[in-house]
Amino acid sequence: MDNIIAVENLTKTYASGFQALKGVSLHIRRGEIFALLGPNGAGKTTLISIVCGLVNPSSGQVLVDGFDNRRQYRQARQLIGLVPQELTNNMFDSVWSTVRLSRGLFGKPSNDALLEQILRELSLWDKRDERIMDLSGGMKRRVLIAKALAHEPEVLFLDEPTAGVDVALRRDMWNMVRRLQQRGVTIILTTHYIEEAEEMADRIGVIRQGELILTEDKDSLMRQLGTRQLTLQLQQPLQAVPSALSHYPLTLAEQGFALIYTFDAQAEQSGIAELLRSVDQLGIEVRDLHSSQSSLEDIFVGLVHNREKAEQPAAAGESA
Repeated sequence: MDNIIAVENLTKTYASGFQALKGVSLHIRRGEIFALLGPNGAGKTTLISIVCGLVNPSSGQVLVDGFDNRRQYRQARQLIGLVPQELTNNMFDSVWSTVRLSRGLFGKPSNDALLEQILRELSLWDKRDERIMDLSGGMKRRVLIAKALAHEPEVLFLDEPTAGVDVALRRDMWNMVRRLQQRGVTIILTTHYIEEAEEMADRIGVIRQGELILTEDKDSLMRQLGTRQLTLQLQQPLQAVPSALSHYPLTLAEQGFALIYTFDAQAEQSGIAELLRSVDQLGIEVRDLHSSQSSLEDIFVGLVHNREKAEQPAAAGESA
């Protein structure tokens, strides 16, 4: 699969001295859904803004389907649709005039049939003559998406698209994203709802303090870094994990009625058989057991936490 976006060694330092991006390199595959995850202030919006040509980098290069987004800005920008976090519509315009104007700004000929299709897919057709100021917050968010799609972009950026919207709109938006991907549109999204990335994304990128610390296929990431948990439901509660079991990674839960065993799903030996034998030898009665796989959120939190933990000694040494 070829790359539609190539980001090479991108840096951004603002006038205040704050370094928002630190040598970020990233390739986005044509037709994929790529989720960019990271804490607030990690650099997600800065990265998107630079790729879309809204902010100039301090150094580095961005190619959009081969076009340099600074030297060939018009060709590169025409390929991109952007749904920003903030509502940026002219509140006095109607929905229809807003979407038609957005298409015209990119030099596209009129195509009312296409715009009607977009508005219908976003449940906006019945609102087409209403002023944007009279719409609900969720409907205003839909108008932003309609504007981004009006010029038929090949790449769609969604910057926190479902923040503050209701469940129905979130469901409609993700159904629309799936349809767009089926048509060949590449989707790049940032989100605080990690379960959405887990459900929708083909690949995951994790950014922290301006550095891209990981990019990986979602399924591969969950296989490599995911852990499993075996929960032993007990007949009688325990006050503490018995000392004879202290060498197992066990935690006590549910007021002592559950033992939780965490293990590496990729390891050749899980250790479960040995654990169950040890539990039986101690006379601990197990009434039920079940296992679960770690979620993408568990993996994300672990990655960020481990990186912070690894940097603490260095930070302490620098300040000494």
